[in-house]
Amino acid sequence: MLAADLAFLAALAVMIGANLYFAPKVGGRIAMQWGFDGKPTWYAPKRVAMWGMVALALMVRLLIYFAMTYTPERVHGPEIGLLLASIIIAAVHIGILAVAARKP
Repeated sequence: MLAADLAFLAALAVMIGANLYFAPKVGGRIAMQWGFDGKPTWYAPKRVAMWGMVALALMVRLLIYFAMTYTPERVHGPEIGLLLASIIIAAVHIGILAVAARKP
């Protein structure tokens, strides 16, 4: 287990906690991307938006694991990559949920 896996597990726990906290506060659809004018360009169903980000984080970790296992000579700095991915995905997820919770 990499030391960055602890940060990954913490980020995963924070994302799951955010899902449980924000679930009753958001509507049936959540804006997932915004244009340059600040308006949403597309929406996702609530469950897909909330749990899809958790699935994305798990897929990124799985991809890093497979790269380290099957092509270790091509992997350089997996810890910093995993750490940054964990922080960025969790921060974006919480930001999207916070914005969705403020919308009427």
